[in-house]
Amino acid sequence: MMEQYGGIVTLVIMVAIMWFLLIRPAQKRQKAAKEMQTSLKRGDEVVTIGGIHGTVDAVDEASIFLRVSDTTVIRFDKQAVGRVVTAS
Repeated sequence: MMEQYGGIVTLVIMVAIMWFLLIRPAQKRQKAAKEMQTSLKRGDEVVTIGGIHGTVDAVDEASIFLRVSDTTVIRFDKQAVGRVVTAS
């Protein structure tokens, strides 16, 4: 009787291991990135995924305006922000 369910049990165990080692951590990282991007505010120092360093000058629904020098402000999608270096 147990031999009939051995393959199913093995499959369930493999799926559970994949869930805890691959899928769950990726979901946590994605959630943390989304929270960071929605909490951006003026004055935060950030680095984009392209490596551009700057200070958030303005924020709207889907974009941020990043001041990279005294006279240069560049518009980026919020998803382009890789990390916040210093929060204001």
